[in-house]
Amino acid sequence: MLILVTYDVSTTDAAGRRRLTQVAKKCVDYGQRVQNSVFECVLDSTQFTKLKHELEQLIDDKADSLRFYNLGEKYKTKVEHIGIKTSFNLEGPLIL
Repeated sequence: MLILVTYDVSTTDAAGRRRLTQVAKKCVDYGQRVQNSVFECVLDSTQFTKLKHELEQLIDDKADSLRFYNLGEKYKTKVEHIGIKTSFNLEGPLIL
């Protein structure tokens, strides 16, 4: 299933800037950055639960926010892209 992860981390202090970096790195482990604070992640339900838990441990819920959008298995008909930043096939082979 495709999960869209968005976050807003307060960066008014050093701790917030550190949290922002940690949240971004954790999201990179699971998916592709499509905007500054937006990631597309193709996950099964176990991976999604794990990602959500790991991100919850990183943020300050009094200053930061996380949003998860579950676009399901048929996400290809629900995502439309216009503009310069193209994406790669989320389910294709990853070549490093």
